[in-house]
Amino acid sequence: DTLPYSIRVLFESSVRNCDGFLVKETDAMNILDWKTKQSHVEVPFCPARVVLQDFTGIPAMVDFAAMREAVRNAGGDPVKVNPACPTDLTVDHSLQIDFSKCAIQNAPNPGGGEQKPPARLSPLKPPLRKPPPCRGQSGGQSGCRGSCGAGEAGRSSGAFSAQIENTPILCPFHLQPVPEPETVLKNQEMEFGRNRERLQFFKWSSKVFENISIIPPETGMAHQVNLEYLSRVVFDVKDLLHPDSVVGTDSHTTMVNGLGILGWGVGGIEAEAVMLGMPLSLPLPHVVGCELTGTPSPLATSIDIVLSITKHLRQADVAGKFVEFFGSGVSQLSVADRTTIANMCPEYGAILSFFPVDNVTLKHLKHAGFDKAKLEVTEAYLKAVKLFRSDESSSREPEYSQVVQVSLGSIFPYVSGPKRSQDRVAVNNMKSDFQACLNEKSGVKGFQIAAEKQNDTVPVQYEGNEYKLSHGCIVIAAVISCTNNCNPSVMLAAGLLAKKAVEAGLAVKPYIRTSLSPGSGMVTHYLSSSGVLPYLSKLGFEVVGYGCSTCVGNTAPLPEAIRNAIKQGEIVACGVLSGTKNFEGRLCDCVRANYLASPPLVVAYAIAGTVRIDFDSEPLGTGFNGKSIYLRDIWPTRQELHTVEEECVISSMFRELKEKMEKGNKRWNLLEAPESTLFPWDLKSTYIRCPSFFDKLAKEAVPPAAVENAHVLLFLGDSVTTDHISPAGSIARSSAAAKYLSSRGLTPREFNSYGARRGNDAVMTRGTFANIKLLNKFIGKPAPKTVHFPSGQTLDVFEAAELYQKEGIPVIILAGKKYGLGSSRDWAAKGPFLLGVKAVLAESYEKVHRSQLIGIGIAPLQFRPGENPATLGLTGREQFSIMFPPDLSPRMTLDVKTSTGKVFSVIALFENSMEITLYKNGGSLNFVARRFL
Repeated sequence: DTLPYSIRVLFESSVRNCDGFLVKETDAMNILDWKTKQSHVEVPFCPARVVLQDFTGIPAMVDFAAMREAVRNAGGDPVKVNPACPTDLTVDHSLQIDFSKCAIQNAPNPGGGEQKPPARLSPLKPPLRKPPPCRGQSGGQSGCRGSCGAGEAGRSSGAFSAQIENTPILCPFHLQPVPEPETVLKNQEMEFGRNRERLQFFKWSSKVFENISIIPPETGMAHQVNLEYLSRVVFDVKDLLHPDSVVGTDSHTTMVNGLGILGWGVGGIEAEAVMLGMPLSLPLPHVVGCELTGTPSPLATSIDIVLSITKHLRQADVAGKFVEFFGSGVSQLSVADRTTIANMCPEYGAILSFFPVDNVTLKHLKHAGFDKAKLEVTEAYLKAVKLFRSDESSSREPEYSQVVQVSLGSIFPYVSGPKRSQDRVAVNNMKSDFQACLNEKSGVKGFQIAAEKQNDTVPVQYEGNEYKLSHGCIVIAAVISCTNNCNPSVMLAAGLLAKKAVEAGLAVKPYIRTSLSPGSGMVTHYLSSSGVLPYLSKLGFEVVGYGCSTCVGNTAPLPEAIRNAIKQGEIVACGVLSGTKNFEGRLCDCVRANYLASPPLVVAYAIAGTVRIDFDSEPLGTGFNGKSIYLRDIWPTRQELHTVEEECVISSMFRELKEKMEKGNKRWNLLEAPESTLFPWDLKSTYIRCPSFFDKLAKEAVPPAAVENAHVLLFLGDSVTTDHISPAGSIARSSAAAKYLSSRGLTPREFNSYGARRGNDAVMTRGTFANIKLLNKFIGKPAPKTVHFPSGQTLDVFEAAELYQKEGIPVIILAGKKYGLGSSRDWAAKGPFLLGVKAVLAESYEKVHRSQLIGIGIAPLQFRPGENPATLGLTGREQFSIMFPPDLSPRMTLDVKTSTGKVFSVIALFENSMEITLYKNGGSLNFVARRFL
């Protein structure tokens, strides 16, 4: 009764999976004694399932294919190599925005004749006046062909967004159906074309591996599909009930915590181990109770609540801990609000953010299509095992390691940026804060622009008109998936704001790269059925496809004229997006300031065209009849949102989308793939390649050798993120990966992205540490370069590492605090391993990344408290030797000797005997493969 609910889930798992070997009785008793044992013991956890997305899922499946090959070569049976844990892989990260924008959005007068406001339309209601006649189209299709020309524009350039079956998109001027646009169709065609090899490999995987299912492209984002389709809440397997739980190869797997499902993101290496039936090992965590009280402000959206809670929890130092929500305010939040908050938990460093199942959850599940019998069983079971949270004031709250209190009534609209998600800015302070950023020295917020240049403007010709770019101008505005797509209220708020803006005569400047990337077809469905989708499209926020896009750097390049103007004037241009990642240079290398905002604020800032605006005192723009339009004039009320949400977000949408997911799509269904037990590797392929992780696989593990006379490959500072380490985004034409692809006969247009090529270790190794913002102390400025000390040459990181390997010289990395911060990525460990890195010496690590290093066979070593390269007088130009004793134990102190004669001690950051076993086996992949031998 006193255990936190999240710990009760761990306890149930340990009891159910206790086999005396991987999970012992003492493990269960340690969890039961959580209050005294927290953080002092390691416990195993066996998740009920695994979720992969294609960027991280493809290397996992390539590893499985390679493991089959290695097991066969070592005399084992390759057919036995299968996931032991149910696994779902969603192909959602291969979308790129090649085509966007509405053909009629920038026309001065899209309807022809006298320019005047379009008729005011209400969602789900017919127009007051009879529209001009609409004629059918050729080919048996029907579409609007009235004076607006929307039907023709939709066919030629994608005037309006994609539609769910039986839910037509309506022309905003005539309320007549328009055809499915070419925007989505063209993006889908490009996606299947450039990713055919990967998709064929996924289809082969779905045919030959047991216990795995593939969710095909254009179905939705992994987080969204996990939430709407894959989540069970309670598993029912052969009449055995147990809680749903999940780990995923994406740090935002935590989204399902909002449904009362315990889950978090892990590295691809750990996910593969779970897929093969091994438990996760974790320190019995501290659990921070976050008490929510009060009621949110009417203007506060889920994003505002998320960023406010993010700030509170980051200040409370919840890194590496569980967070669990309780208090009277929890019942004020819908499941959509909860999943939005839970989805952001990696940004404040927690392992997970758990909302136990309660009456609000049950109402949502009913709304989402759970049948009555399933709901009754779910409620009865969870109450029986004390996993159901009661709203009654008499119910006893669990005991927590610490309590953080958050008053929802004190939360007002915020954005976050310009470089980090934790740097919140009140919307009413945005203008002054950006001005301060221009003045500040270059760093986590500042841009250091000289005072006399802060009001500079650069004229630019675009599409026959002249515009002026200045500091703070917006060039990317993206209403995207991830945090917000699960919450109908914020997406509908963006749509209703767009509707009011169009009706008032406002528009978005044509050079701004606008896009709308819903997390699933359900979002498009309710935006369409509510009548707001055409208005979003009219402002340029047109559905570009389904999957990660802007947030992972898959935005199409800005127009050349705009890029040149930004570079010419050294303009601090801005991107604004409703996502979770805003690291500098993430969206586009010439966009220096990026802000996270709620979807309606993304639309508002896009209309304003700048972040240097005070919404209270300055208008967004001039509407019809020269009237100044302010944000307050078009901001939807909570009552408007509630009404539209009730009418449009209905359980039938969930049922229809589940059918859509199960049917797949035509392109996927027609895709051919081999059915052989072993994958037929194509030596000419630049997408799929058999990796070298198993080249030295033997039945017995070889103890790790000492690291002798290692050079430092990179000398890094604090807060090096996985974005800096792992290949992500587009492949720069001057990079080592580009040189490799060019040598294979590919043109730059065919390079695709690093994420799409994660199944090719040759590309990914060359893309490791290739981030243009990498700050290597050997170089002194941001650049993906380092020094090869034997020759004294300054080279690309890959080229230097390749030389070291040819010379037989091991390499290490020196780093500061919080090494490996950010999203969990397996290539942030695999890449350095293939570069020849034997150890990392850092002041501290992000937890998931530390475990990934061990999982691939790299030793994570930590300087002793109070020590770092500066205090030890290290220049990084020395050579280092490290001995690993046969009796290596958790957190053992090791001596490091340098070529200058200096000796200092470091801590071997192995937390338990399992991690040491994995390291001695050369990582978890080889450890698991040996089990089949």
